Amino acid sequence: MPSPYLLLLLISMAAASQLRPSFYSKTCPDAEFTVREVMRKALIREPRSVASVMRFQFHDCLVNGCDASLLLDKTPTMLGEKEALSNINSLRSFEVIDEAKAALEKVCPGVVSCADIIIMAARDAVALTGGPDWELRLGRLDSLTAKQEDSNEIMPSPRSNASYLVDLFAKFNLSVKDLVALSGSHSIGQGRCFSIMFRLYNQSGTGKDVPDFEPKYREKLYKLCPSDVDQNVTGDLDATPRVFDNQYFKDLVAGRGFLNSDQTLFTFTPTRKFVKLFSKDQAGFFKAFVEGMLKMGDLQLEQPGEIRRNCRVVNDHRRQWERSSWGKDHNLINGNIFWKMERAPG
Repeated sequence: MPSPYLLLLLISMAAASQLRPSFYSKTCPDAEFTVREVMRKALIREPRSVASVMRFQFHDCLVNGCDASLLLDKTPTMLGEKEALSNINSLRSFEVIDEAKAALEKVCPGVVSCADIIIMAARDAVALTGGPDWELRLGRLDSLTAKQEDSNEIMPSPRSNASYLVDLFAKFNLSVKDLVALSGSHSIGQGRCFSIMFRLYNQSGTGKDVPDFEPKYREKLYKLCPSDVDQNVTGDLDATPRVFDNQYFKDLVAGRGFLNSDQTLFTFTPTRKFVKLFSKDQAGFFKAFVEGMLKMGDLQLEQPGEIRRNCRVVNDHRRQWERSSWGKDHNLINGNIFWKMERAPG
């Protein structure tokens, strides 16, 4: 089986011609409204949850394309991506996607993919917290399996620096500007003390913290995350964690980046100019962020897929096939399994 790194270029270059705006205009015209309403209620119930859901697009699309493999629960024969190193004890609020899927199954059962729900929910998280809104390209299918080992090899850790991230994103044809703009997703939400303990107490094995902390911010983090803290304690990723704006970049310029992967965007020369630019130009940041999200959302890997009825498990194809009176090798179960390029538009 090829290494996931050998698949990166294939993913980034895979045709996304089946993705288009208004994909569900005929088969489920209220699809996007339905998901947004679920996200609106989630924001009221727990503001942090929408930021958590937005990150699903990153953790799903960078691992074998946008196919909702992230959402599959582990089984006795499959390791789930939820338990991958960068996801376990970190990603949360999967129940919001469950709620969106349940709502859609009531109005148009078996039509809207979980992969598309992730893309819609990510956009809505941004729009509902004050950020830009944009038209989506939809029409994805859900994977038939998850690949935890691929997630482990591909997804960066909070300790990653900007140089590593530039190289990683380039493998997906995402530019330095895309990387910096997409890192602005940390404009909302929180991070765990676990992710910054090494910055505070043993940066680069020195036994000391990083030298580029703003002094008052350093004191704040030491109080939030003392050496004996429960490392699941959370801190704000920027000074306005419930508002999607360019404060994140202003904080990086001031030396108040929560994660190492954030702050090094300012200390690394190729990314610094975009941090400075976005710290002064919120409209420019919003435009670049939308462009980056659309590019990342187009990442696809040619593979068989389906429309899951439950985002956590693949459909029961054996039982459905037994009930079906017809089928083809590449289009089974009453049209519920497709090759990605053969999905009929909505």
